[in-house]
Parts: sequence; structure tokens; C-alpha cells
Amino acid sequence: EVQLVESGGGSVQPGGSLRLSCKASGFTFSEHTMYWVRQRTAGKGLEWVSHIGPGGTAYYEDSVKRRFTISRDNAKNMLYLQLNTLRTEDTAMYYCALGDVTVGYRPRGQGTQVTVSS
Repeated sequence: EVQLVESGGGSVQPGGSLRLSCKASGFTFSEHTMYWVRQRTAGKGLEWVSHIGPGGTAYYEDSVKRRFTISRDNAKNMLYLQLNTLRTEDTAMYYCALGDVTVGYRPRGQGTQVTVSS
């Protein structure tokens, strides 16, 4: 059974930083592209933030480029997202996901909340 467990969210002021983590299990992590997506408003659609291929090639949504950094540790089955220079509009629930947009970013974890507020 695929399990994805996010952690590391919290409340920060604008300009602050957070590091999100996602522990993966139940599949061969090193062979899969992994995604970070976010949901700014409960019940609204998921927004793609970033993804990283098995070898480490990373892609970012334009608004997070040069602020967020995705990485992975295949030996530990861990996915990370470093969030720097946070803005109020980055406030959202952040999810790590195994599936891409064609399958609704499923399966995904339970999410970790990031709140950016002064």
C-alpha cells in the first residue's frame, strides 16, 4: 500500500522559510517522479508546485521558481520542498503526490499546512 506522509508545515511571516518533508513507502520510490501540489482554499482545485524525476531533474511553477527547491533522498525514500522568501499567497495545504495531473495527483498524502501571515 502506498503511503505518503508530509510534515514540516507551520506558520511564518512573509519572507520566512520552511522545509517540507514527505516520507514515502509501499512502492519503489527511486523509480518514480514525485510531485508537490498545493490547495489554497479547501474544496478548490490542486495547483502543481513542482516535481522531480528519479534522477533529480526538477521543474517548478513560475511563481515559485528561485524561491522553492525540491529535492529527494532515494536512499531514505524522502521527498523535500524548501520554501524560501514565503509570500502570503503561498498559504495553502501542501501535498506530496505519486500520481500526476492525469490521475488527479493521486495517491497523495494527508497534507501539511503552510500559513504565511504578518
